[in-house]
Amino acid sequence: MIPTQSKAYFLEAQEVLNAFIMDDSNFERIQKVIDCMVESIKHGGKIISAGNGGSMSDAMHFAEELTGRFRNNRKGIPAIAISDPAFITCAANDYGYEEVFSRFISSMGSKNDVFLAISTSGNSANIIKAIETAKQNGMKVIGLTGKDGGQMKDLVDIEIRAPFSQFSDHVQEIHIKVIHSFVLGIETALEL
Repeated sequence: MIPTQSKAYFLEAQEVLNAFIMDDSNFERIQKVIDCMVESIKHGGKIISAGNGGSMSDAMHFAEELTGRFRNNRKGIPAIAISDPAFITCAANDYGYEEVFSRFISSMGSKNDVFLAISTSGNSANIIKAIETAKQNGMKVIGLTGKDGGQMKDLVDIEIRAPFSQFSDHVQEIHIKVIHSFVLGIETALEL
């Protein structure tokens, strides 16, 4: 007997993925992001990523795939996720949780860098503040969002939005696929 709840979960996820795949503009935006990140790296920049909860895990996953290894043995690619718990608790204690990512961006971000902002709702206050700070630093900003894109859709240079789902887990499933496509595209473009 097949557990129907488990199968229904996968079928629901498949619907969200199929909706994403059917919109060719998603792949045009993915390519624009890859080009933006490659340009940054070629000019001595780095990619800084951030998110809350599961999105922080995705930000960390992205940075480790670039600095470590994805599919091929290669030179590391400069990337960092804002995820150091000592820094986050220090900044939150001294400046408030809304400032944890912007404080990092203000001290570590420069005009050749790219900020990958991840929020399933597009409305995380600390991510919005970090986007504003990144823009002030002259950085390009990429947004991974869900639902209706939230406030982020109007603030980022390029937004990639998961198809609408009432559940953030399906949004995150799209985000990790997009993140992997970024890494593969960067590796291919840099011929690493």
